[in-house]
Amino acid sequence: MPSLFDPITLRSTTFVNRAWLAPMCQYSAVDGVPNDWHLVHLGARASGGFGLVLTEATAVVAEGRISPQDTGIWNDEQAAAWRRITDFVHARGTRIGIQLAHAGRKASTYAPFRPGDGTVPAAEGGWTAVGPTDLAFPGLAAPAELSADEIAQIPRQFAAATRRALAAGFDVVELHAAHGYLLHQFLSPLSNTRTDEYGGTAENRARLLVETTDAVRAEWPDDRPLIVRVSATDWVEGGLAVDDVAQVAKKLAGHGVDLVDVSTGGNALADIPVGPGYQVPAAREVRETSGLPVAAVGVLEDPLLAERVVASGDADAVLVGRGALRDPSWALRAAHELGVETRAQPLDVALVDRTGWQPQYVRGAWRP
Repeated sequence: MPSLFDPITLRSTTFVNRAWLAPMCQYSAVDGVPNDWHLVHLGARASGGFGLVLTEATAVVAEGRISPQDTGIWNDEQAAAWRRITDFVHARGTRIGIQLAHAGRKASTYAPFRPGDGTVPAAEGGWTAVGPTDLAFPGLAAPAELSADEIAQIPRQFAAATRRALAAGFDVVELHAAHGYLLHQFLSPLSNTRTDEYGGTAENRARLLVETTDAVRAEWPDDRPLIVRVSATDWVEGGLAVDDVAQVAKKLAGHGVDLVDVSTGGNALADIPVGPGYQVPAAREVRETSGLPVAAVGVLEDPLLAERVVASGDADAVLVGRGALRDPSWALRAAHELGVETRAQPLDVALVDRTGWQPQYVRGAWRP
């Protein structure tokens, strides 16, 4: 069986394969509550054979949303709505993870497919964003600088969201410390020019991420994995480089993190050489330095390339994003192209140890 379709176990949680759905914002929630769209989006990919589906960036507080249409888990109504989705995904034989996030200075922005650009004003449902300092991301309004007391609340907010994620039935928590959002903003010298214990040295800039990781791990059961998504480089001079982030990942290994989801960019305007596998070298370096398993992401929708990334040891899992938007059954198609046997799953499936078609869709399975 090709390595992409070997199971992988983190702590006591086993994933049936290493083809995972990347977290992708849907900008379709009302007051942070996931709805039928999210059920269908995530449920279809679970039916399509992915071993893990990850939610979009889900805000731990209302002001942590990227847009007013983002999902959240800062109240019990939201957690109850997520429970319907996790139950459905589990019935498809798939694991589901929640990506906990705070957008920081990149909050309160217009959703990509809605009228408007930049920061949403208060008159249209927006709010004042917050950040390590009042430095604005290009094109957005300046945030309010977080005080020391406000920073101290952030790990607690993530911890409260983690408790709700457990009640909602999630198998995995992923902390979003990438793409220019709050935890990344503190890590990067481009956005963090503080002079207190949360700024300056690399250790100080990583402090909030470490404290947040500790707070979440304390609430998350020992048998369930904790993942952190990082941007391994800012792609600009003076910003984070891969070796910087690899050292952060090495530190996180001692704080209960089980896998690092390695992306890049998002904290500055940069010329990024996007192409198939362009972030894989960064994933490999983080893996070698930290000793932790990693997931690679970024234009990995060619099944042969995805298989090569895992089989070579560059990464332990592959996350597929845009390719999965075009093809909800990407994982099952990849299995067919790689010669993996696929068959119908029983209707009463719990978690299976093979790639399987939902019985309703067997007639559409690819043939040799």
